[in-house]
Amino acid sequence: MAYWLLKTEPGDYSFEDLAAAEKDVWDGVRNPVAVRNLRRMQPGDLVFIYHTGNERAVVGIAEVVTLPRNDEAGFPVVDVAALRRLPHPVSLRAIKHDGRFIDWELVRLPRLSVMPVPPAYWEAVLEMAGTAAI
Repeated sequence: MAYWLLKTEPGDYSFEDLAAAEKDVWDGVRNPVAVRNLRRMQPGDLVFIYHTGNERAVVGIAEVVTLPRNDEAGFPVVDVAALRRLPHPVSLRAIKHDGRFIDWELVRLPRLSVMPVPPAYWEAVLEMAGTAAI
């Protein structure tokens, strides 16, 4: 199992929208590095949902439920299912101020919309959110 982070603008599509749908297609990824990351996802992988814009925080956890496939335009998509909202969102500011995350793409490549989350970072974010591992 791998861990990932998916970014979304909450005004366009929020974690609450995903939770209401229960499962939905994650699409719209065009950056070549993000596309490559999306193509590596497997069913059962866990995902942090990150709200961009004014919020800039990890807000929830979802699960990849399908293998990547191409949409009509040839770009990869996967289906993800909402698992739970974090009890306390973890802000980008808090992540940047925590020395454990200095090498994470979220800090180094802030525009990347799909990125891996190393297991140690996954656990650290859960700890900061005040929750246990799934």
